[in-house]
Amino acid sequence: MSISRARLDRFISEKCQINRKKVRLLLAQKRIRVDGLIATDIDQPINKFSLISLDDQIIQSNKALYIMMHKPVGVVCATKDDKHKTVIDLLGGLLTPKERASLHIVGRLDLNTSGLVLLTNDSRWSEQLTSPKSKVSKHYLVTLKNPINEEYIQAFAQGMYFAFEKITTKPVTLNIIHQYQAEVILTEGRYHQIKRMFGRFSNPVTALHRTSIGDFVLDKTLLPGKSQILNISNKIIT
Repeated sequence: MSISRARLDRFISEKCQINRKKVRLLLAQKRIRVDGLIATDIDQPINKFSLISLDDQIIQSNKALYIMMHKPVGVVCATKDDKHKTVIDLLGGLLTPKERASLHIVGRLDLNTSGLVLLTNDSRWSEQLTSPKSKVSKHYLVTLKNPINEEYIQAFAQGMYFAFEKITTKPVTLNIIHQYQAEVILTEGRYHQIKRMFGRFSNPVTALHRTSIGDFVLDKTLLPGKSQILNISNKIIT
């Protein structure tokens, strides 16, 4: 049984194939532990990462995984693909096959975009990062074919109307680094949004690289195609 969030008595009942009255007795006998502590409340909320044991026998022991990857150009953000190497393929021996199979991608990048990709098996964490309500900022380094100027800054800040979706983009911050390169900061991720916004100026994007998502900044020592496991216990999403 895999759970996102449930009551302890229901989980024990279904996992051990016993009725809930028996679960209450087990709790009264102090035979159930959650995260190392004796459980006493049938209503105790648990999730799929709670360590649960009965009579010191492990019933559930799932590890929360958080991965930072430096995605190179030419790799797709997918779990499987018939034509291209995927971000899961790049993990190699970093995780077991079972752990790799449990992952999903947080904030995809297209085939020709490089940079920070996060992977996890914690759906609540990924939903917090990707929910529009969270307004998590994403930073990109953009290289253009033609020179850019101050006119771009105002146009990005005002937002642009996309007729196909019938929406206006939220304000986007554009910082000019030099005439062919800029930093773009946005809080949403419309389809090819950055390329389409520069397309309004008939200025093709020649390279696009994501450097951060919220507080998660791509490690500069992490080479393209490489990954590292994150400890996010004290990480604040902004």
